Amino acid sequence: MEAQLTRTQLVRWRAAIFAIFTASGLSIATWASRVPAIRSDLGIENSDIGLMLLGMGVASILGLSASGVIIARFGTRQGMLGAMIVFAIGVALIGVGTNLASSVPLVVIGLALFGFGNGSVDVMMNVEGAAIETQSGKTLLPLFHAFFSLGTVFGAGLGAVTAGLGVDVFTHTVIVAVVILIVAVVAYANVPPREGAGDPAADAADAADAPGWRQRLAVSLAAWREPRTYALGVVMLGMAFAEGGANDWLALGVSEDHSGGPALGAAALMVFSVAMTVVRVLGGPLVDRFGRVATLRVLSGFAAAGILLFILAPNLPLVFVGAALWGVGASLGFPLGMSAAADDPAKAASRVSAAATIGYVAFLCGPPVLGFISDHIGLLNTLYVLVVLVVASGFASQSARPLAGAKVGAGHHPDHG
Repeated sequence: MEAQLTRTQLVRWRAAIFAIFTASGLSIATWASRVPAIRSDLGIENSDIGLMLLGMGVASILGLSASGVIIARFGTRQGMLGAMIVFAIGVALIGVGTNLASSVPLVVIGLALFGFGNGSVDVMMNVEGAAIETQSGKTLLPLFHAFFSLGTVFGAGLGAVTAGLGVDVFTHTVIVAVVILIVAVVAYANVPPREGAGDPAADAADAADAPGWRQRLAVSLAAWREPRTYALGVVMLGMAFAEGGANDWLALGVSEDHSGGPALGAAALMVFSVAMTVVRVLGGPLVDRFGRVATLRVLSGFAAAGILLFILAPNLPLVFVGAALWGVGASLGFPLGMSAAADDPAKAASRVSAAATIGYVAFLCGPPVLGFISDHIGLLNTLYVLVVLVVASGFASQSARPLAGAKVGAGHHPDHG
């Protein structure tokens, strides 16, 4: 299908997916960086934040589960546009509920829309990224996820500035929602409609020649019967927990448990995001040189060390070092899991969708669980759970070894161009 696209169309396609990854990261960091302000403005506790996150997580699971149907019925191009509109509305409602209505239920509704839309688009943008990666023959999904992290850097940086200046959550979230809507429309115009015989991720240009959407859905669901899907899910689970836990609780841990205040909490989240972004930018060449398995094992060690330092650090400078190591270690687990799922181009779409669902369940549902545990043993003590999970992820990384004949991920490639 890609052979029918011109070079210009391919470049615009890739740029559009970069932009969608960025917008997704921006939206998540917008919420995460303002958690202390939202909690303060609404007068709620950690357990209440945990319930909000649980609601968002449930909605996200529904979005993840619905993504296969959406892809099969409408294709990724239309599906991503609709999902981004939904989560932009959700982001704005979070601000409305926090400051204009002072309503916890309205914030929960906003989080539900945000979770459903973001969950759906996360699967679809990974499917599109995997298709581009397969065509190029190089490890590119870390770079796509670098743009997600770049979005979290923008979001966390904007959060730190707005928190420091005393800008209310409503103003902040409305600005971000407008940006997301603009990205959605521009990206839609630059993602090409694609024909794909039997490809559940493809946008069928000619309905008469394309298989029915029920047939495409059946192909998409077949990946759930493959053991390797679940093995990759184990690899991704630990790192997804580490990344999701940082996005939702790192700022609060610095702000309160390390007594740094809201502005330094948002700044620490930005450090985490910058570290993650840098490694994701460099990740493709690193993986092409050393291979997926070795890379994942080393980075799991960095993640464990960073989280431990964050927990135990006696002063704020070391807390920030821990946040940076945490970001480095958690950077590639998810994108390399996606890359491994896409090893066989013929089944890439269905396997990426399934693997993404497993990873995002951990990414989105882990933080609420941490919130409930933290009410009993404290937030910093709760983070030891993440240490155990990232170590387990490192031990399970063998399952990310490339399949026979795969073009990316084995390491020691003589040609990186």
